[in-house]
Amino acid sequence: MEDATRNFPLEDIDRECLFHPNTSIADHLKKGPVIFSDGRGVRIKDQKGKDIIDCGAGLWCVNIGYGRPEMAEAAKKAIENLAYHHIFGGASNEPIIRLAERVLQLFHEKSGAPHMSKVFFGMGGSDANDTNFKLVRYYNNLRGKPQKKKFISRMGAYHGLTYAAGSLTGIPVYHKAFDLPVEGVLHASCPHFFRYGKPGESEDAYTDRLVAEIEEMIKREGPETVAAFIAEPIMGTGGVLIPPKGYFAKLQVVLDRHDVLFVADEVITGFGRTGHWFATGGMQLKPDIVTLAKGITSAYFPVSASVISQKIWDVLADASPEMGPVMHGFTYSGHPVGGALGLVNIAIMERDGLIEQARDVGAYFLQLLRDRVGDSPFVGDVRGVVLPASA
Repeated sequence: MEDATRNFPLEDIDRECLFHPNTSIADHLKKGPVIFSDGRGVRIKDQKGKDIIDCGAGLWCVNIGYGRPEMAEAAKKAIENLAYHHIFGGASNEPIIRLAERVLQLFHEKSGAPHMSKVFFGMGGSDANDTNFKLVRYYNNLRGKPQKKKFISRMGAYHGLTYAAGSLTGIPVYHKAFDLPVEGVLHASCPHFFRYGKPGESEDAYTDRLVAEIEEMIKREGPETVAAFIAEPIMGTGGVLIPPKGYFAKLQVVLDRHDVLFVADEVITGFGRTGHWFATGGMQLKPDIVTLAKGITSAYFPVSASVISQKIWDVLADASPEMGPVMHGFTYSGHPVGGALGLVNIAIMERDGLIEQARDVGAYFLQLLRDRVGDSPFVGDVRGVVLPASA
């Protein structure tokens, strides 16, 4: 049989065959790709052997580091046992059942969020936020509020790049020529005190101004039309932007007053990145839905999750006899291999004390940065968050 491998440089084959996400086509055709071939711990190597410290952990996702043999062994065993099965129509598998239970335990026992009730699995953060977008509409339709559909996001937010998630994203370059955002998605101001605070304005006053803006937006649109507010606890792609003091506590009161759901997008902040299992616990948030991905398997397998509250679940369950099945899902929802890897990933984090290490080393690193460059005329702001374990 003829060998299908052509004797051409991989860089040329890449330019000929591969359509890259978030990449300038013109630049890529001119320069070609950087091809990576190996990863161990925090280091990766390109095809030419150059050793690189991956400070970004992939795309904020390789939380346990590269090359964990336990993950490889778990993947092999899971594939041999049950390489695939869907969970449509009540079908299930043990790894994904155990992973759902484990995620909820972390919310209940480590994050002060006993109201989180069920886990819906997908493949990535974008599809999870599309799921959330649909579930919020479904929830309000079921409870007789069909006009309550609008989402409020924020400028600078990143919530994914599928049709609804890309609309929720508040970075204009992601909307250009895609006819985004869709109707019914609004964007409030970016909560970055360093850049957007007014001269002489205190941080408390800035917080009050932002919260008042969102409440005014709800009133202007009509509370009967505004369904949900979505936010990253800490903005990632938008610039690692820390919310101003009291922001979420004050905002939660406004959302509750107007019957607006709170969706906490923890795709980046989840699974230890802030020194707490979830920013939901560390920042004492009370979300109705939490978006998870990336760190749930440390990106060793594509898994996402929408964790929904008992309040939402009760409405869905009560309407089920009349509505029939919830007609939403993905071929790879609840994949058994993803479930198995998620369980091992969480076990590694616990065994190696990675959450505690992130908290301790993160605080040390943040202080070093402030000491070394905080007074530099070329550095405007040194920022980071280390959430206390007891929060």
